[in-house]
Amino acid sequence: MRRRTLLATALLSTAATPGLTGVARAAAPAPSLTPAGSTTLDTRAIYFVSYDGLVNNNSFQKNGLLTYKGHQYAAWYTADRNAVVARRVLGASTWETVKVGHTLRYDDSHNVISMGVSRTDGRLHLNMDSHSDGFTYVKSVAGLMDNPSGLSWTVSRFGAPQSTLDGLALTSQFTYPQFISTPEGKLQLSYRVAVSGNGRNALAEYDGTYWTAVGEWTSSTGTYTSEHGSSTARNMYLHGIDYDRNGRLHAFFTWREQNGAVMCSGGGITNHDTGYVYSDDRGRTWRNNAGTVVGTTGGSDKVSVTDPGLVVDPLGPDHSLMNQESQSTDSAGLPHAVISYVPGRFGQCTTNYVTDRTNNGRAFHVRKNPSGTWQKTEIPVPLNSSQRTKLILDRYDNAYAIFPFCRVAAASRASGHTDWAVVYDGVGAGLNAFGEVVIDETRVAQDNVLSIMYQERSSGTTPSALRTRDFRLPA
Repeated sequence: MRRRTLLATALLSTAATPGLTGVARAAAPAPSLTPAGSTTLDTRAIYFVSYDGLVNNNSFQKNGLLTYKGHQYAAWYTADRNAVVARRVLGASTWETVKVGHTLRYDDSHNVISMGVSRTDGRLHLNMDSHSDGFTYVKSVAGLMDNPSGLSWTVSRFGAPQSTLDGLALTSQFTYPQFISTPEGKLQLSYRVAVSGNGRNALAEYDGTYWTAVGEWTSSTGTYTSEHGSSTARNMYLHGIDYDRNGRLHAFFTWREQNGAVMCSGGGITNHDTGYVYSDDRGRTWRNNAGTVVGTTGGSDKVSVTDPGLVVDPLGPDHSLMNQESQSTDSAGLPHAVISYVPGRFGQCTTNYVTDRTNNGRAFHVRKNPSGTWQKTEIPVPLNSSQRTKLILDRYDNAYAIFPFCRVAAASRASGHTDWAVVYDGVGAGLNAFGEVVIDETRVAQDNVLSIMYQERSSGTTPSALRTRDFRLPA
């Protein structure tokens, strides 16, 4: 089968090797987390469990928490369903909040709020409240992000909610808004068109004046065949979409099939294989690991399940592989990802993906070596959850996996990322965090701080506290 052949023989040992190239770093510090303060965003944030998650804390938010020019920004829904955006000076304990004029329509945890900054004009952008339907878009006045101390944080700084991007109507079936800043300061919006199991990924772009539709870049067609059956429709779920410091755009992913006949049991989930593509022209063309073009955004040839060289970790749909986990790139521009599933030692057929992942799920660190080969290391921390894990790298390329309930394990670059150990236990610390957490990806690089947003566990639909907790990374 073409999708598996190119890389399957070149990867994946269960332990990475420590031989790494690049600038020598004498006595680089080991990974560590030093508590550096906490804040309360809302004592009564909206709370309901949907698709095993919370609308204020889903790992696929990009970004629910971000840092820009000495201030941190957060977005969430209050107990009365109002969409709120807030800011604070880094290190401050209090937040300024603004209601942006929109209320959450449904009790659906997919309908997250994502934020982005367009550096060309200093605006904050929000996209929210969508799951295979219309979205709501709000943007600030120009310059708000560039002059936070000089411009007040009031509703007058934000435009009215829109159902388009300044008149650009993308699709009537929109999900998973993720903002990414290009190296030139433009702002891109990644999203899914259509529905789970039969959808396509697409990009739009804002140049400081206008939004334009760049187009769809993945295909939902083609035949995938497992040992159990076949499927002719699917969607690609991204583990992330991020530029590295050299301007390459990276995307790890997994496929989800529409037809459950590919599974051994109807209680499983049809996700299969971990794939990887990249783009060196701002998402216009996409290449596989070997550098071969496998898709053109907006063109007739899109990234497809039948394309060769996409798979970096083969796995069939019988192990409850999770979609939309996390990725990062190191100082050399090499891609890393965290994935999770039920390993074969616990059986070759999951029959209830929530129960089986909770009981037997494990996370794995997948990374590309300087030699071009792929390495994979199991993180020896039971998931104890069906939910997702986040990944960051510090300035020394030490890796940190942020598990549900705000548990954090880390591994050193010096060991080849093989010495994974727990460095913070939110359960033991009494955080009472529910499931997935949101992390501030931007602050790690800007401020050398891991900032985590989490919501406290509640019951039913009783509102609960939404909080942040900060940790200094090795200096």
